[in-house]
Amino acid sequence: MQILIDNKSGSPIYDQIYTQIKAQIISGALQEDEMLPSIRNLAKDLRISVITTKRAYDELEREGFVYTVAGKGCFVAARNLELLREELLKQIEGHIDQIVKLAASCNLSREELLDMVRYSMEG
Repeated sequence: MQILIDNKSGSPIYDQIYTQIKAQIISGALQEDEMLPSIRNLAKDLRISVITTKRAYDELEREGFVYTVAGKGCFVAARNLELLREELLKQIEGHIDQIVKLAASCNLSREELLDMVRYSMEG
């Protein structure tokens, strides 16, 4: 598992960790029941606070991406297909919002935008 912290990013460090681990779970890079690094070890490797790492792990657990076994550690949860679908739909909606803003900035009509989407889906 690789996590890169960008200190220049406006995103909080715990959110960067959370987002990167979640992306690795969704992509399949992290497999079901795979053990994550301990909170302390990850904090040490990233040279950040244990509290920051714990917050990222807690958020992942709250959303069902990981589970914790007392005394053993944190593991990747079984892939909940509905949860993954919802997450991907959320990402698509975010991209669509960006596309709509870009289209508006260059006065692209609704029909022209829909034509572009159709062509993309055909290709």
